[in-house]
Amino acid sequence: MWHSHGSYTGAFVQGRHEYLLPVLPEGGKWGMGRAGRAWPDTAREVSPDELRDEGFDVAVLQRPEEFELLERWTGLRAGRDVPALYLEHNTPTGDVPRTRHFLADRDDVPIVHVTHYNRLMWDSGRAPTSVIEHGIPDPGERYTGEEPVAGVVLNEPVRRGRAVGTDLLPVFAEVAPLQVYGIGVEKLAFGDRVRPRGDLGQDELYTDLARCRLYLHTPRWTSLGLSLLEAMHLGMPVVAVASTEAARAVPREAGFVSADLAELTNAVRELVSEPELAHRMGKSAREFALAHYGLDAFLRNWDVQLTGLVRS
Repeated sequence: MWHSHGSYTGAFVQGRHEYLLPVLPEGGKWGMGRAGRAWPDTAREVSPDELRDEGFDVAVLQRPEEFELLERWTGLRAGRDVPALYLEHNTPTGDVPRTRHFLADRDDVPIVHVTHYNRLMWDSGRAPTSVIEHGIPDPGERYTGEEPVAGVVLNEPVRRGRAVGTDLLPVFAEVAPLQVYGIGVEKLAFGDRVRPRGDLGQDELYTDLARCRLYLHTPRWTSLGLSLLEAMHLGMPVVAVASTEAARAVPREAGFVSADLAELTNAVRELVSEPELAHRMGKSAREFALAHYGLDAFLRNWDVQLTGLVRS
C-alpha cells in the first residue's frame, strides 16, 4: 500500500496485518514510506527491490498510476497475478451522474468506496463494489468550546475554491470569527475575521480546534472529510453544508445540516451564543462518532474484505 492519504493510512495500519509501505531515497508521492509517522512496527518501509523479493498477499491501490507502478516494480499485474483492490477516496468529477469509473469494465479488481454516497454516484459498471466507512483513532474528548469562534479545517482552500466552500468563509465570518487550519490556509485573504492558523501537527490541531465553540464543515463536493469525524470525536458540535455524505454523518442531535445558508449562519450564531447547547450537541456528536466511525469496526470490516480477497 502506498502512503498517499496520511490520516487514512494511519488508521488502516492499526490492524493485525503486516503493511508494506514503498519508500524511495528521494521520497515523493510514490516513495513516502512511513514519512516519520509514529505507526506500529507492523507498518514497514520497503524498497521496490524488497517489495519484489519479499512478496505480499494483497495490493491495496489508491491511484490509477499505481497499477503500472506495481507491475513495473514487481512484475505482477493487479487482479491477475496478485489479489488487488482499489480504494476509492474521491467523489466523481465532470458530468457526475454519468461519470464512469476507470475500472468499470473490469471485474478482477473490486472497488472499495469510503462512503455510501460515493458508491451511489460512481458508475462502477461490472466492477464488484463495497463500502468500508471511515474509522478514526479516538483522540479523546478534548472539547472546551471556550472560544466563541467556528473552527474550520481545509487543505489548499485557495486552489480548491468552491469545491471545499472557500467562497462561503466570508459569509460565515459575518456571524462569527473563523479559525482555519490546514495546508495552504495562509493564502486566505478575507480580513481579520477569517484567521489562518496554519498546518498544525495532529495533536496540536486537536487541542487547538477543540477550543473553538463549533466545527464548521463547508465542502460542496468532496468525500466525507476525516477532519469532520475527528472534530466529532473531540466532542464538537457541527454546522455542515448538506452535501455528499454529511447528512448521514451528522445526526440532528449533534448539530445542524442544511443547504440553506441562512439556516447555517443562524445555526453558527446560535451555537456561539449558547455554550450549553453547544456542549450538549458536542456530547451527542462524540457518542455518534464513536458508535459509527470508531476504529475497531473499521478494522474488522477491513479484515473481512482482505480475507475474502485472498481466499477468492
